Amino acid sequence: MKKENGLTAGVSEPEKVAGFLQNLQHPLASTVQYLREVILATSDAIGEGIYWNTPTFYYTGPMQPFNPKEYKRYLVNFNLFKQDSVRLIFLRGTSVTNAGGLLEGDFKDGRKMAIFNSVEDVKQKEQYLKAILTELLATADN
Repeated sequence: MKKENGLTAGVSEPEKVAGFLQNLQHPLASTVQYLREVILATSDAIGEGIYWNTPTFYYTGPMQPFNPKEYKRYLVNFNLFKQDSVRLIFLRGTSVTNAGGLLEGDFKDGRKMAIFNSVEDVKQKEQYLKAILTELLATADN
């Protein structure tokens, strides 16, 4: 059986994310930091850690047992491979309303992504991002 970690247990690990961001060499590092602040400000029930080699955000509340492959606790994580944008990956993206048309992609596994090019871009789309996160939180413990 796999060892439980912060993501599966719902335990936030902000010190790991802070260390990751302190060492981040990305042209849009300030956009990444601002997105982190927006995501965490959406709800006290959002935790963070480093999973899949990038900051990942998840529901920290109590949950009924579920199949880990359903990623019910998972909310969103960063994809920082592109240097001209910051991508947020929503593994359960097709399960939520696409507020403001923010989510893109047509992946067979249900993923959707949101792409940001600057802090200003995040500010313009912030209300839609928070709406999507709030909806994901509402379905996390069901």
